[in-house]
Order: sequence, then structure tokens, then C-alpha cells
Amino acid sequence: MPRPAARPATRDRNARHLIAVLVLDGLVPFDLGTATQVFIAARDDDLTRLYDIRVCGPGPVTTELGFTVVPSAGLETLDEADTVIVPGIHRGGPVTDGTLPADVREALVAAAARGARIVSICTGASVLAAAGLLDGRPAATHWAWAERIGGLYPAVAWDFDVLFVDDGDVLTSAGVGAGVDLCLHIIRTDHGSGVANRAARRCVVPPWRDGGQAQYIERPVPAVNGAGTETTRAWVLDRLAEPVTLEEMAGHARMSVRTFTRRFRDETGLSPRQWLLRRRVEHARVLLESTDLAVDAVARRSGLGSATALRQHLHATIGVAPSAYRRTFRHSPS
Repeated sequence: MPRPAARPATRDRNARHLIAVLVLDGLVPFDLGTATQVFIAARDDDLTRLYDIRVCGPGPVTTELGFTVVPSAGLETLDEADTVIVPGIHRGGPVTDGTLPADVREALVAAAARGARIVSICTGASVLAAAGLLDGRPAATHWAWAERIGGLYPAVAWDFDVLFVDDGDVLTSAGVGAGVDLCLHIIRTDHGSGVANRAARRCVVPPWRDGGQAQYIERPVPAVNGAGTETTRAWVLDRLAEPVTLEEMAGHARMSVRTFTRRFRDETGLSPRQWLLRRRVEHARVLLESTDLAVDAVARRSGLGSATALRQHLHATIGVAPSAYRRTFRHSPS
């Protein structure tokens, strides 16, 4: 289970978790907004902010759209930050030739070495890769940049199908909106599902999304006439606790099993069975976080059948047992 980054000893122990958002030339404005807005929305029960956010960098930067962002702090902020977030960039050495200014590289490497949590959104992963922080690690970035960034950094174990990768002290997201998913995941890890759900409501976004970015990859799929599988997916979600067969799903969609399976995969990036299993596991996680139901009851209500099946699927998905997951996400941070 990922851990919050260690707080540097030089800072007040009672200080809020400090997030340094590192901006560089070619900045993607949406990613900067994500990195600031989602964490600002994280509040405790008294609506007190749980994070301090500082936008920092080596100096004023020009965004991909041509306007200038003037950070409020310099690279020295990385010396004390608990978490460092690098938004995406669409030009510059990290995405063109694998280079990075020496001062930026040194600041990132030093922050990682002292235990800061390092995070990237979208092509911000190229900055981490150029600093050598992703070598030998699994990482994500936008699928549209897979060929270029993957070719520049072959030592990284890239996964271009997922929304984000949590490798403990280094976390990377896929493109654009996937940064929201990763930021909410970090809040859940730090403060539990209640705080993350509250932040999601403030941002008017879902607290989690199922599946990966494969469902958003452009594919040469012929135009589809008639309804898709969305209505059937909604129908299934209302019946997660019930046994639902592939034949029943296809029948609800008024398609043959073969056509339904093909169209379902085109729309979601997953087979119907994979999608249903993931939704059931996600529902089980919500029940573990938000109720005191016994593990057997959670398994039944999520459609997984038995506590044994729930343990197997949860362990395969996130590597922990239901009881350990519940302790982690229902624990109130000190």
C-alpha cells in the first residue's frame, strides 16, 4: 500500500502537507489547474484545507498556448515540499531529446532522495524520466505520446493503457483528465475516501473512474449505427449483486453475443466480463471504506459471491486483503 511522503524535519510538524507544483516551459495549463484545484478542494470535516500548494519553477514559463505563468516561488521550494507535482509539457528537452536543465534535474533528484513523494501528470512523466527518476519503474503518460516518450526513455516500464500508476513514492498519470483521477487517489491515500469524495464533489467530478485510458484511445473503428452499450452498462450497475451473464447483457442490448462483445470492447477498452469484474471490485472497495459490513456481506453485495473470491480479486487488483484495505482507508490520519 502506498505511503504518504515523509515530512522534512526542517518544517513545523504541525504544518500542512506542502505540495510544490513545478512548472516548466511548454506547460499544459489544464494540468496546472488540476494539480492546484483538486488539492485545494481537499478539506477536513471543518472545511479546513489539508494541503498548502505552491507553484514554483526556475522562472516565468510560457505555456503551450503562448501565455506566461509566473510562479510564486523558485526551485528552492522543492527542498521542503512533502509532494512534488510536475504538470505536463508539450515542448522542451524532456519531450524532444531527453534533456533537462541541470538545476531542475538536481532539485528533483534531491527531493526524491530525501523522501518527497514525486508525482507527474500526463507528459510531466517525461520530466521525471529525464531526471532518471523512472528508470526501472512502471509509469504512465498520455497514450498519444507513447511512441515519442517511450522511445526517448526505454529504461522505463511504460504502461500506456492505465489511468495512473502508483509505485509508492513515485506516481504518474495518463493524459489530461487522468490527472484528476491520480490527485483524488492521492487524497484517498492520505486522508481516506470521505475526504476524497468531498473533494470530488467540490470539483464536480466522479470520485473514481473504472478502466484505463485504453477506452479513450483513438481507434479506426467503423461508425456504429444504432445504440451502443451504455444503457446496458447502466442496467448492469443496478444489478451488481445479482448474477448477470454475457448472454443476458447481450439480450438487454438486443445484440448477438459476438456483436455486443465487440462493441462493448470498442466503447470501454475492456471485455464485458473484465468490465463487470472491475466494477464489482470497485463497489466492494466502496463498501469496505464506508460500511461496517462483514467481508462475506461485502462480497455478496458486490456480486463477488464469497469472502474467498473477494480476497482473491482484491489482492490481484491492489495487493492487499479486505481487512487491510479497510484499516488503511477507514483510519483517521493524525
